[in-house]
Amino acid sequence: MITTTRIHLTIAMLMGLFGVTLLAAATHAGAADTLQIAGQMLLFHASAVIGACVARRAGLLADIGARLAISLLILGVALFAADLAMRGFHGARLFMGAAPAGGFMMLGGWLGLAGSALFARRV
Repeated sequence: MITTTRIHLTIAMLMGLFGVTLLAAATHAGAADTLQIAGQMLLFHASAVIGACVARRAGLLADIGARLAISLLILGVALFAADLAMRGFHGARLFMGAAPAGGFMMLGGWLGLAGSALFARRV
């Protein structure tokens, strides 16, 4: 059965894949700074998503809040990294305000994880 945890973990693995790919592309592309930042954000947050999934399954994070926070974190980093990758490869934005929107979603995801830690069943 496909669960939320499996979906989140699969997406985290793909985030890692795309992060490494963007870092490799940054060494060969002209807009290396934006591609490097996008790759780093994907890699950092892939690790965070994996850790949050493990913590949620262990009962260290409140279940529903953590699921929502992890999803928000994934969406935010995807939006942020996609905008930076578009700028790096094509010199154009994904859409106006995509990177700031993704950044605020990431902040919301982190805040949601912190709240989930406060209301977890286990100590």
